[in-house]
Amino acid sequence: MAQGRRARRVLAMGGVLALVAIAGSRAPAGDDPTHRASAVAPHDLARGRSAALYPYDGRRDMTGGDRARYPGAGVLWCRRSDGVPQKAAAAWLIGTASLVMLNAHNFRNRQLDTTRSVGDCYFQIGGRNYDFVADSLRLGVAANATRLHITDDWALLRLAQPADAPRQPVPEAAPDLSTGDLALPVTLVAPGGHQNYRGDSSLESCTVRRIDPPTEGGIRRARHDCNDGYGGSGSGLFDEAGRLVAMQSASLSMNSRHAFDIEFHYGSALLIEGELLDALRRAQREDGSRPAP
Repeated sequence: MAQGRRARRVLAMGGVLALVAIAGSRAPAGDDPTHRASAVAPHDLARGRSAALYPYDGRRDMTGGDRARYPGAGVLWCRRSDGVPQKAAAAWLIGTASLVMLNAHNFRNRQLDTTRSVGDCYFQIGGRNYDFVADSLRLGVAANATRLHITDDWALLRLAQPADAPRQPVPEAAPDLSTGDLALPVTLVAPGGHQNYRGDSSLESCTVRRIDPPTEGGIRRARHDCNDGYGGSGSGLFDEAGRLVAMQSASLSMNSRHAFDIEFHYGSALLIEGELLDALRRAQREDGSRPAP
C-alpha cells in the first residue's frame, strides 16, 4: 500500500501523467507548459541528433519484417484548428478489423476536460486512412473519476468501416508478471515514432524494471527504461515471445538524457489486464455478433 501511495504522490506532484509524453509533434493546447521545459534543444535538431530520454538511444527504424511481427500497428492523426492533419500518437488495430486501442489522453487532459473531438481524428494503417464512429469512444476512466491516471489512460474506438490490414490479437491472458522489481526484456514498438527521433516509426529493445501494485481498473503500471518522445504515446511493449504486454502512457523529464532512475526518471506503461483486457474481449465478442457491412 505504501508503494501505491508513493506512486500516486509522484503523479500528483509533477503532473507526470501521460500528457508528459502526449501525442503529437508538439504538446496540445491546454497541456501544462511546464511539461515542455525539456523539449528537443534547437542545436540538437540543427545537427540532426536525437535527444533521447536516456544517455543511450538504441532505437531504430521499423522494417517490413517488424510490421509483420507486430501487426495492428497504426497511427492516430488529428486535425489542427486550421484543419491541417498532424501525426498524434500510436494506435493499434486489435482483436477485430474495426477496433482501435489507444491512450485516453489523446482526447482528455488530466482533469478529464475534452481536448480533442473524435471527429477531428482518423486512424492510419497500411497506407490507408479510416474514420472513426464519432460516438464510439470508450474511456478507461470510471464514471465518478475526477482525474486521469496512468492505469486508466486507455480508450477504445470503432472504425466506420473495417480496416483492410492485419490486426494485433487480443492477449489470451493477462501478463504473468509478479508485482515488484524485475528485469523483463521487452521491445517498444512505436508506429508513430517520436519527435526526438529522426524516423517516422521506431523500435527499441529495453527492459521493464518494476511492476507497481494494481490501481484503477485492477491495472498495474510498468516502469521501464525504454526511450520515448512526444508522439510515442500508445506504443506497444512486447515480450520476447512477441506478446503485447503493455501500452506506453507517459515518461518523466522528456528528452532529459538523464540516467534511468526507478523512482524519479522512468517510462510508464499500463499492462494489458484488468478492465482494459475485459473491455477488449467484450468488444471482440460484440463485433463477432454484428452482421457484416
